[in-house]
Order: sequence, then C-alpha cells, then structure tokens
Amino acid sequence: MPVRSIIIGTGSHVPRRIVTNEDMEKIVDTSDEWIRARTGIHQRHIVDEGETNSYLATEAAKKALDMAGVSAREIDLIIVGTLTPDMPMPSVACLVQKELRAKKAGAFDLSATCSGFLYGASIADRFIRTDRKMKILVIGSEVLSARTNWKDRSTCVLFADGAGAAVLTGTRAPRRGILSTHLHADGSLWELLTIRALGTGVPLTEEVLRQGWQYIQMQGKDVFKHAVKALESAAWEAMTANKWSGDDVDLLFCHQANIRILDHLREKLGLPPEKVFINIHKYGNTSAASIPIAIDEANREGRLHLGERILMLAFGGGFTWGSLAMHW
Repeated sequence: MPVRSIIIGTGSHVPRRIVTNEDMEKIVDTSDEWIRARTGIHQRHIVDEGETNSYLATEAAKKALDMAGVSAREIDLIIVGTLTPDMPMPSVACLVQKELRAKKAGAFDLSATCSGFLYGASIADRFIRTDRKMKILVIGSEVLSARTNWKDRSTCVLFADGAGAAVLTGTRAPRRGILSTHLHADGSLWELLTIRALGTGVPLTEEVLRQGWQYIQMQGKDVFKHAVKALESAAWEAMTANKWSGDDVDLLFCHQANIRILDHLREKLGLPPEKVFINIHKYGNTSAASIPIAIDEANREGRLHLGERILMLAFGGGFTWGSLAMHW
C-alpha cells in the first residue's frame, strides 16, 4: 500500500469573548434578522487583551497534540496558515514552536487566506509521502478583528477570531488518509477581496488610513459569485479524481464564509443536510481557522469514523481555492 497522510489529532481554540448579532446592532446600522438571513451568523468570538494569534494557535495545537498522544518534541514541522500574524517577523509558527518547546521542528507561516489550512495540509502531505514517520502540525489561526473596519457594516458582521490545528503523520493502512489535493489561485482578481496597506507596497499615510486600506475591503457580490463557482469546480475535481459521486461523500467540510454558499454547494453536489458540516452560526468567518475548527468540532462530537470519505473545500482572497479528499 502507498504511504498516505492521516490526521491523528485535532484541536481548536477560540477567544473567551462572544459578540452576538444584538451586540453588532449597537455598533453599526444592522439587525440580527438581516445578519442571520444573509450570512447565517448568530455570533462570533473576538479576542481580548493578551489573546494573540500565536496564543490561539498554541492552545489549539496543545489540544491536537493531546488527542494524538504526541509530544511536542516529536513534531518535525509546524505550518501555520494565517493572514494576521502577531508581527511580520518572526512567524506565528516560530512563536508556536517556542511555546510548545518543539525544539526539533521546522516552522513557517503560509499566506493563502481562507485556504490556508488546506494549502498547509497539502504541503504536509507531500512531506509525509516521502517519510511516513514524520509528524507535522498544521494550524489555521486568525485574528481578523484586527483587520476589520468596525464602521463598515458590510464586513464587520462577518469576520471573527480563532484557531484550529491537526497533527498529521503517515500510514500504509488501507482506506485511510489523504487521497488527493487540488490547489488553485487567480491573482488577477485580487482587488475584489484585499487589505491594501500594512505591507511594503502601500506605506501607511494619513490618506491610506482615511481610505481604510489597513482593513479588509470586499466587493461582496463579486466574491460570492466567484466563490460558488470555484468551490463547486474544486469539489467535482476532487470527486472525479477519486471516482466519487455525491453519494460517496460522507461529510463535507467547506470554509464557513456564508450559509448561502454552503446551501448552494449542498444542492449542486446533491448532498443531504446531514452530510454538510455547518458551524458558521457560532463562529462566523475565521478564514484559515474555519476548516480546522469545524473538523475538530465534528471529531469531538463523534461524527468522524475510520474509513469515511471526507471532502474539504476552501476559497479565499487572492483568490485562492482548492479541495482535499481523504479517507478518515
């Protein structure tokens, strides 16, 4: 049997503070009814003082390691998908490595926005296929509240903070592990979902701050249109590669961006509601943390069983998108 990558432990961590839709009504001109109907979000978790990206990521990682029965000193590599690091340097992954005391682990961040965990899992899978004994920690962690314009009612109701993690290693067991990953991007559409400032291309000036370019800017209708098309295409690509039909999928984990996107995908793929994992109502859009938080929640609820066919889908700014098919 070929070597395949399996997930042997999952973990997640979200901030203590919960901001409800009723709380949002006090901040901007919106309503609980409007937010629920258009996004499916009921509440979101937002960091308090001291809850940094690396803190959230470390706490999620500890839980994943504990479930896996793996010590930090056994980890060979730490990959963190994030667009909101604590600082430009060092990486969140290096800060996590320090906190875990994972002294033999290499560590790096990757920037693929909401597709970050899926991209990270794909990279980890390539390493493990060459050395099945490797143990790799893949994390998606975000503090999107730091990049949210709390005066922009079209975006501030969407984004939230949190982290999810998974420990991957190799196996030759039949009907286990990652079967295929499929990654895509289209940089020509970058302006539809962007944070223009805070990099080296657009220095911070009074005009930049006035324009709000240090915050997430999104052309929602256009993003929605591209997202549903790309996610559906990525789903069929993964299913075709593995000769799956919609009936073969046991559980779908899609980036939790909007309930209407999730409903659209479910209908297009012919999946019953119980086969699409949804937790957007509790956490909002946590970008790279979205999928690993969902996987951990499903795992701890006992909804994942050995050998089941799992499909993961992600789409985010860049644009980036992709899919991952595996036997749990």
